[in-house]
Amino acid sequence: MDRNQQRRRLPPLNALRAFEAAARHLNFSRAADELSVTPGAVSQQIQNLEDYVGAALFKRTPKGLL
Repeated sequence: MDRNQQRRRLPPLNALRAFEAAARHLNFSRAADELSVTPGAVSQQIQNLEDYVGAALFKRTPKGLL
């Protein structure tokens, strides 16, 4: 898929939900609790969204997300 086709598609809704919750909590585990999924599922959705936009959405540190 070329960049023009990708821009016409909307990002996956579950990935957006995971991103919004993780951004609010700055924590994948708390986002997972809110969404009733595992932290790994949140991480995977964030990775999918990062792949979609072509950039990191969070800075991951030992103390959490920035």
